[in-house]
Amino acid sequence: MSAALERLCRQFGRIVGGQPSVVNGVCLIQKFRNINVTILGRRSRSPLVLPTFFTFENIDRRGRALNLGETVILQREINPFISELRKRGIIVTALHNHWLFEHPRLFYIHFESVENPITFARKSAAALRVLRN
Repeated sequence: MSAALERLCRQFGRIVGGQPSVVNGVCLIQKFRNINVTILGRRSRSPLVLPTFFTFENIDRRGRALNLGETVILQREINPFISELRKRGIIVTALHNHWLFEHPRLFYIHFESVENPITFARKSAAALRVLRN
């Protein structure tokens, strides 16, 4: 692991408010939303249920990386969040559910770009502000 990648990963984590780590040469940022959710009538705080994840990897000579993001999202947040991502030139790649019989209804949205990872972090952090927590 390069010290430069570790520093860049920590900077990304500070911008989006998540925990950085480097796994197999990929920067991974993890944070979790604070949503009161039940699945099959049982409360869940599982990282599988409430994630916001970011990765970046494969940085080229110009400092551009493959940047990926995913977050759990409430139904009422979908359109505002997609609008914020698109306004910033971030590609929305998927919107889907993971669970059945959950309350409130949860969706998961995936997004991506190829650009400087710090630029992606700043854009993502700005878009995340439309989410309630």
